Amino acid sequence: MKKCAILAHSPSPIDDGSRRRWTLGVTALFLGIGMAGAIAVSRDELQSTARARVIEQISFEATPLIESVGSIFVAEERIQRGDSVGGLFERLGVGDPEAMAFLRNDETARIFFRQLVPGRTVVARINENGALLSLVFPLNGNETALQIDRTNQGFTARILPARFEPHVETKVAEIETSLFAASDAAGIPDAVAIQLAEVFSAEIDFHRDLRRGDRFSVVYEMNYLDGQPARSGRILAAEFVNNGRTHTAIWFEHQGRGAYYGEDGSPMRRTFLRSPLEFSRITSGFAMRLHPILQEWRAHRGIDYGAPTGTRVRATADGVVEFAATQGGYGRLLVLRHSSAYSTAYGHLSGFAKGLKKGTRVSQGETIGYVGQSGWATGPHLHYEFRVNNHQVDPLAFISPPALPLESSQLKLFRERTREWGHTLTLLRDASAASAN
Repeated sequence: MKKCAILAHSPSPIDDGSRRRWTLGVTALFLGIGMAGAIAVSRDELQSTARARVIEQISFEATPLIESVGSIFVAEERIQRGDSVGGLFERLGVGDPEAMAFLRNDETARIFFRQLVPGRTVVARINENGALLSLVFPLNGNETALQIDRTNQGFTARILPARFEPHVETKVAEIETSLFAASDAAGIPDAVAIQLAEVFSAEIDFHRDLRRGDRFSVVYEMNYLDGQPARSGRILAAEFVNNGRTHTAIWFEHQGRGAYYGEDGSPMRRTFLRSPLEFSRITSGFAMRLHPILQEWRAHRGIDYGAPTGTRVRATADGVVEFAATQGGYGRLLVLRHSSAYSTAYGHLSGFAKGLKKGTRVSQGETIGYVGQSGWATGPHLHYEFRVNNHQVDPLAFISPPALPLESSQLKLFRERTREWGHTLTLLRDASAASAN
């Protein structure tokens, strides 16, 4: 899914532009507590009115991990349904006919075309002119990966054992225009920025609440293959200061299940996600509107999210499939029953997730279908309804109850295991304050 610029509120209009989504290669540093930090600067392609300020964080007894690579950018993209290599390269910011020709003609590299499977992640290193320097692409089974490298003699293609080396990286940034402008400028992969918004989605409405001057710190995993960044991992800890209020999230895993909690151990997860899409824009709210097809005023009993065809749709809560078929103006419709009182509906889908049928149990965040424009729809979007006792209510006005809190024994274990992450966030907070002053 092409990321949508979520703009920070400011006194004057801001145009985020149609900039390429490149992130500057960074110098990684080992922290004294065994983690990697980074300093990043945004590419000067951002317009002067759409510039994200990056806070240079302080390294704590740091030693170099990776040498500075100059004007080299790192881009990460997830393959979408119906993607072509050309479309993928365009989103990555690669404008390199020589690289495309190599992929088409080299016997080893051609596997890239054959295994363009939705959901896989491609990571590319690019110079400021859009020339491809390297590319890492996991292959079937995730036991091997294709690596493309540019050398003085031309391109090479190798299939390597997928022995990813995990590193922990830290970034700090300040928002001036949008979440993604700030994450791009700080060298944070899109997948991590999306996770960040999801982690805090119960506390912050990233469509409406973002403010210029908001700050965030994030500690996350990054996997390397043969010394090159190959794919981002999970956020381990994060802090987001929104409109003067500080929100903290720390990952805690126990007995094979994990979730995010505040520093005091309170659950971040809510019973319902705020949105069934990772990121999108609201095109029609819960209100009276002029029906786009019937051309008459009608009550719109749901929220419409504009997104490209094939964008993954997630279950907003644990539930059971109650209906998965075509129904009138809804087109392909999926209804989940969450309890005797609550259900959610997802309309205009282009298709359902594989194996999904009536009676299937799904988990919160699980992919259940894909955005489309089936039924009465003038363009690709998701129609989402939240129903209480089979009556539609405004999902944006519904306050979802929190998940169950940790038991006393789990809370003690949480404090023991997450102490270092809390300490790291404190160090980053102090570094941010020192830089601002």
